[in-house]
Amino acid sequence: QMQLVESGGGLVQAGGSLRLSCKGFRDILGIQNMGWYRQGLGKQLDMIAQIIPGGDIEAYAGSAQGRFTISRDNALNTLDLQMNSLKPEDTAVYFCHIGGVRGDYWGQGTQVTVAS
Repeated sequence: QMQLVESGGGLVQAGGSLRLSCKGFRDILGIQNMGWYRQGLGKQLDMIAQIIPGGDIEAYAGSAQGRFTISRDNALNTLDLQMNSLKPEDTAVYFCHIGGVRGDYWGQGTQVTVAS
């Protein structure tokens, strides 16, 4: 069973930055999309940023546009999310997602808390 592992979450003051990293997808065949999702307390799971390998197409939720950057490090086999200018409303559990030809893979999530 493939296991994705996220890291980099934590507590940060508003206006600060965090960098999330996801690893564990090296052996996933036929990756079609890679992304970061988040779920705030009592809220639905939302896509924040997505990257389509091959075409290097990136997509962002409106709330993340201009502040967050998704990237893939092929040397380290990680999927990263650089988050700048963080706001209290960014507080959530952040999940890494990999969509492959054999199905979807999720990490266990990493908590991001932004204090005002």
